[in-house]
Amino acid sequence: MRSVTVVGHRGDPYRIRENTLPSIASAIERGADAVEIDVRLTEDGVPVLLHDDTLKRLWGHDRPLASLTHDQVRELTHDGVPTLREALIAAGDHRLMLDLPGGNEDSVRRIVGTVRECGAGERVYYCAGAVAMLQVRAADPAAEIALTWTTLAPPRRVLLDAVRPRWLNYRFGLVSRELSERVHRDGLLVSSWTADTKRTMRKLILNGVDAITTNRVDALSAVLRKAHA
Repeated sequence: MRSVTVVGHRGDPYRIRENTLPSIASAIERGADAVEIDVRLTEDGVPVLLHDDTLKRLWGHDRPLASLTHDQVRELTHDGVPTLREALIAAGDHRLMLDLPGGNEDSVRRIVGTVRECGAGERVYYCAGAVAMLQVRAADPAAEIALTWTTLAPPRRVLLDAVRPRWLNYRFGLVSRELSERVHRDGLLVSSWTADTKRTMRKLILNGVDAITTNRVDALSAVLRKAHA
């Protein structure tokens, strides 16, 4: 059986608010090999952890992040939204998977630059669609990339040659044994998101995935322990 990487989705969000330092710590404590976090820029260009483009769902303020300075974000959330730099420090030696929702050339350049300044390139990898990942590749020729792919049709060779991903990142419902075998034949790894039931986790493991992103790190860790028993 292939080794499967356990990735905490935005930390440990069923217990602690997603994309926060305590949530990252909880995921690691419960057995995550890596933690996926979402990174966006504030109005003044500071990379911070937030999936949505506003503070409404998580923090109760219907304010676009891109219209707020970092100091304003800190005030509105009582310092609850961490910077990428803080997250890189807090994660220690553990890996972080940086999802870049709404990534553009400027945000990607600043995010990759922060990772470089923190000396974290060896323990960070990036995921998103083709446009953002092409920008990551341009910003860092050595970056590890998980190209998020949302159809069963394989990516064109010209795109794979340009992005040079290590992983193809699929929604769990698309993954089959045949898909995994095809991706592996191309020399790539298969990651899948976001699996939260044990039945789905077991199916993905049997279908040969290399990584599973989940909101339930403890459940996936238990499934893997049983599978290897």
